[in-house]
Amino acid sequence: MQRPAFVRDVVFSLCLQQNSFAESECMQMFFAAIVLPDSLNEKILAYKKWMQEKYGCRVALKSPAHITIVPPFWTEPANKEALQQDLQTISNDITSFRLQTDGFSAFKPRTIFVAVKENEDLRQVKKTSDNFLHQTNYGIKIETRPFHPHITIATRDLHKKDFAEAWPHFENKAFEETFEATGISLLKHNGRIWEVVFTSRFAG
Repeated sequence: MQRPAFVRDVVFSLCLQQNSFAESECMQMFFAAIVLPDSLNEKILAYKKWMQEKYGCRVALKSPAHITIVPPFWTEPANKEALQQDLQTISNDITSFRLQTDGFSAFKPRTIFVAVKENEDLRQVKKTSDNFLHQTNYGIKIETRPFHPHITIATRDLHKKDFAEAWPHFENKAFEETFEATGISLLKHNGRIWEVVFTSRFAG
């Protein structure tokens, strides 16, 4: 069952506060992504912290730097093991590949992100994942909008007036990095932040 992102923390809080429900009995929220290496995550974290200090943006700080493959979805806790196995099945037929960042871009007027250069291998990972997971019963809604890979710096809690002030700071800034995509990570929301709970490694 899909729920709007802005009610996520409220749902978790209510679920965990009920004495009759243990955490393991609550619906849990997951998403799948290519998580960036620690060294690159640290560089991107500096920009996220700058946005927090200047404009109070905290949402992007709740997850490591990543490229989303499967957007957030709610599913039963009992599905976690099968979901991990399915991600590994998908990854077994994929070879590691290199990705490049390409400065900064935006979904105006509410999101600032690190751009990712066009990459056919990445598009195939997205297509293969969608086709495979569309046949499962995890509650995953396959997106119909075009795939636009990016690495978020600030998003839902970036106000329009702050975007107008912050965007010129990033608009022409260089950020050219190369990194190896070696697997698909499964992240779970724990009521506060997103945690990597599993990574399926690519074949080579």
